[in-house]
Amino acid sequence: MPRDVDRPRRLHRTDWMALLSGTLFVVLGILIMTRSITDPLVLLPVLVTGLGFAGLVAILARVIRGK
Repeated sequence: MPRDVDRPRRLHRTDWMALLSGTLFVVLGILIMTRSITDPLVLLPVLVTGLGFAGLVAILARVIRGK
């Protein structure tokens, strides 16, 4: 199947909120499965802080990008 070589390749922008939130949930899942975190009172602030950090990075990336 031939590609159209005259048209430049379009790249999509990284969705930082989704990327960092997904990474946070994977890491928290691993920590829960390995019993490194057993106290829910520790888990909740870590989750909220991690999501806040992901939101901050997403906002900064959008401001730097200019959109």
